[in-house]
Formats: sequence, C-alpha cells, structure tokens
Amino acid sequence: MRDLFVMFSLNTSEVEISTFLLVGIPGFESVHIWISIPICFMYLLATLGNCTTLFVIRTESSLHEPVYYFLSMLALSDLGLSLSFPSMLRIFLFNAMEISADACIAQEFFIHGFTGMESSMLLIMSFDCFPAIFNPLRYNSILTSSRILHRGLIFDIKSILLVLPLPFTLNRLRYCNKHLLSHFYCLHQDVMKLACSDNRVNFYYGLFVSLCMMSDSVFIAVSYVFNLKTVLGIASHGEQVKALNTCVSHICAVLIFFVPIITLATIHHFAKHKSPLAMILIADAFLLVPPLMNPIVYCVKSWQIRVKVLEKLSLKSK
Repeated sequence: MRDLFVMFSLNTSEVEISTFLLVGIPGFESVHIWISIPICFMYLLATLGNCTTLFVIRTESSLHEPVYYFLSMLALSDLGLSLSFPSMLRIFLFNAMEISADACIAQEFFIHGFTGMESSMLLIMSFDCFPAIFNPLRYNSILTSSRILHRGLIFDIKSILLVLPLPFTLNRLRYCNKHLLSHFYCLHQDVMKLACSDNRVNFYYGLFVSLCMMSDSVFIAVSYVFNLKTVLGIASHGEQVKALNTCVSHICAVLIFFVPIITLATIHHFAKHKSPLAMILIADAFLLVPPLMNPIVYCVKSWQIRVKVLEKLSLKSK
C-alpha cells in the first residue's frame, strides 16, 4: 500500500506538459510594447534588406558573378533566420508567451538549420577569398557559377543533415513541471533542460553540433592566416591594400555572426552562473544582428550593389 501511494505521488507530481512559456526581458515587462517598436523596425529592415539584395542580384545581369552568388546564398540564410522567430513579436506586441511543444521543436530546427547554413556560407566565402587575392584575373574562370551552386548545395545539405536529428531527439523526451524557457524563441539547449527524462543523448549531440559550427570559425581563421600571408607577399603596398579590401566585408560578417553564437553556446554548455538578462541580450544579437547588418555591410562595401539599388530607387521616384 505504501509503494502504491509513492507511485501515485510521483505520477501526480510529474504532470506531462504540452506547452512551453517563452520569456521576454526580465524586469522590463511593463515596457514590452515600447521595446517592440525597435525590434519590429529591425525585423522589417532585415527582411527588406535581404529581399532587396536577392531582387537586385536576380534582376541585374551584370551582378551574375561568383561573389554575388555567394551573397545571394548568404541573404537566403539571413532571410530564413529572420522568418524563424515570429514568437519574439508575439511576446512584445501581444504578451502571448505560450508556444506548443511541437511548434517550439519546429522553430528550434529552423533556427539551428539556417544558422548552420549561414555558417557554411561564411566558410565557403572565406576559402574563396584566396583565389580572389592570389589570382584575381582568373577568379571568374576558377569559380564558375556551376561550381559555386554545387558547393553551396553540398554545404546546405550538410547543415540540414547535421541538425535533422535534433527535433527527433527532443520529441522523444518527456516534459513535466518545468515549462519556462530562457529566451523568447526555442533553442535546443534550452528546451532539453526542461525534460524530466534522460537527456544525455540530446546534451552530447547538441554539444557535437555546436562544436561543428565552432569548427567553421576555426577553419575561417586558418584560411585568413593563409590569406594574410599571401597579401604580405605582394610587393606593392597599394596592391596589398586592394587585396585586403577584397575581404573586409566578409571579415565583418564573420565577426557579426560568430561572436554572439560562440558566446551563447559557451555559456549554455559551460557557465555555472548565468545572468538571465545577459543571456537574452546575447540571444537577441545572435538572431537580430546578422540578418540586419549583412545587407548593410555588403551594400555599403559593394559599390555595384549600392549603385543598382540607388538606380532602382531613382526610377521608382520618377
């Protein structure tokens, strides 16, 4: 009888849940509606900027060159990343914090998937800076359109296959009692910590995925060591500056993307004492800043895109 009572107590204390609660910004709940204004502006600007980049490159035949195909794939990844977190707008605009477990797991898959795709694109672009510096005259013949699309497709498939097990491993877990997430969107590391069943597989595979994405940043750093060595081997100072100028925008994109993601992954896996506000701000930077800044960086840096955008705006104004 006593054993039956214990089993009943355990069963009633572990009520399985089907919805999670997303968190806004702790301590600023009363001004969420005002915070939604800059967030909505950033969200719309990021979506508009990436759509404009894709439209200009698609419609201008003069931009059908290798470097702009890379920018198109980067813009697609940014656009997908921007469209993966509508829950943020729901929280700040309507105070709607609930999200179903299935929707949360789906959102987690798309966020990690598009993050992996963008990481892969930045890695490919870093490798392709070398022929642009070392042999710029033969750059277009070395990197043909078919080669670029082939590489992009292979790396995108790799990124999708890498994160594909994540939703299945999360779906097999049981979630009871705890249902408050640490961010206003769903991340794998955050969701698995709410499970009341064994989540060791999720932890180690999530760590493996994080290390794979971090390894992209290591390979990018190594590629730029070789790029810098090549630049320093150029005799003329003017040619050195020109060669470095070729990859400045890409270096900015790499820093904008990898600094917050590596910081967030490191804190999730290794930090013992975490500041909720710091975690949320880093998570904001992880999802909002790259899709917003990449179109601005490349539009300012690439005079070809800037000129074409201004031409289209001037034609519409007439």
